[in-house]
Amino acid sequence: MKIGIGSDHNAFEMKRQLMAYIEEKGFEVKDYGCYSPDEVDYPNIAFGVANGIVDKEIDRGILCCGTGIGMAVAANKVPGVRAAQVHDTYSAERAQLSNNAQIITMGSKIIGVDVAKKIVDEYLSVTFEGGNSARKIDQIMDMEAEHVK
Repeated sequence: MKIGIGSDHNAFEMKRQLMAYIEEKGFEVKDYGCYSPDEVDYPNIAFGVANGIVDKEIDRGILCCGTGIGMAVAANKVPGVRAAQVHDTYSAERAQLSNNAQIITMGSKIIGVDVAKKIVDEYLSVTFEGGNSARKIDQIMDMEAEHVK
């Protein structure tokens, strides 16, 4: 599985540590920025990871900023993408199992790196199984398709 990762300056250090951790787990990682702790706007980074999902360059994405909120909002503007803000392992599991979220977002000012690693472990260890959730995801995607026309 290939994982795309991105952050703004608020979460640069978290991203750096998560990249190393994910690579140690045997996953291929693609870095979408930012590339230093210098201040940067997050939307283009979120759009990069989201477009990586749509273009099938990556299988899943992880975005980090101060709260995780802005990254989730931005990534969800890319048609076909479902990004979920998570700050605990249960939410990370449900993001994938119930919502087939291709991207998770986290806030470096909300959680620490150790918790973020546990969240990443949980998120990458589960796969969407469909069932009743598939019907709901289809409804969401149908609404999106209607508005993209």
